Amino acid sequence: MMATGYLRVSSRAQDHATQRSAIERAAAARGDTITNWYAEKKSGKTLARPELDRLRTDVRGGRLQGRLYVFKLDRLTRSGIRDTFEVIEELKDHGVELVSAADGFDLSGPVAEVILAVMAWAAKMELVTRGERVAAARDRIEAAGGQWGRPSRLTRDDRSKIVALHTEGRSIRAIAVALKIPRATVGRALAASRKGGSPTGPLAPLDERCQQGAAG
Repeated sequence: MMATGYLRVSSRAQDHATQRSAIERAAAARGDTITNWYAEKKSGKTLARPELDRLRTDVRGGRLQGRLYVFKLDRLTRSGIRDTFEVIEELKDHGVELVSAADGFDLSGPVAEVILAVMAWAAKMELVTRGERVAAARDRIEAAGGQWGRPSRLTRDDRSKIVALHTEGRSIRAIAVALKIPRATVGRALAASRKGGSPTGPLAPLDERCQQGAAG
């Protein structure tokens, strides 16, 4: 039977290879061949995702039938029980059978609704807990005087040049071109200088010309 696969990872650094391989093996075990793939790199905390939207549109339009394979249920959604059942019921109503390659139970079995509800709740709680851990780590690092996030690409000398050029009346765009760095990076450096001062002295508020440069 011809079938469809849906792949989702959360970050651009990840790829779909592991999920795709597992889905292809699960499909082959059922005698199915995946001929159509939907794949995206988006968080599962919301249903508003481009490829999932496209998949659901195709389901409603009758262009997707048979079986839909996912690696695990939480690849489809992690936004709670209501959203999970909304998608699954929509699939069922249009004759599409959902198959999980790795969850280890039949999503259409007699106790499927109970298991689905528990798994949907667990997936959402894992997402919430992960967010709480990240927030706690950020607070701990910042409280210790550290900096959260990616290291700055600017040296102290770079920051001084940015402030000096801005003081001369250069726009954000002009400074970015002169120093060959992104406008957003210049804007962040100027904002940080406004808050805490800079090696060359406090920074005056951005004038209208600079704000237009940032918007560009």
